[in-house]
Amino acid sequence: QVQLVESGGGLVQAGGSLRLSCRASGSFSRIVIMTMNWYRQAPGNQRELVAGITSGGSTNYADSVKGRFTISRDSARNTVSLEMTSLIPEDTAVYYCNGVVRRENYWGQGTQVTVSS
Repeated sequence: QVQLVESGGGLVQAGGSLRLSCRASGSFSRIVIMTMNWYRQAPGNQRELVAGITSGGSTNYADSVKGRFTISRDSARNTVSLEMTSLIPEDTAVYYCNGVVRRENYWGQGTQVTVSS
């Protein structure tokens, strides 16, 4: 089993930056091969994939955040981060850390990001 805990959300003005972090704990054999993702869900919307990073460091981004968000992972600390810059009000959502390994899916509790105009 794996537990994911997010941190770093908050309120920021448009144009500002925030850094989200997600720390994984539990089964080390799962964590080291886990693909880590950040999803977000705004009120009334479906949860959407924002960015992902494989255990080998390959990344992918939603078109809406390319060039503004950067995902990274620190394997030594079992953490994955999402650096968000040039934030816009449309980025307002609850952001969830997600870990996928084999057929297992793990989720954090979510952290609120609010961007004011």
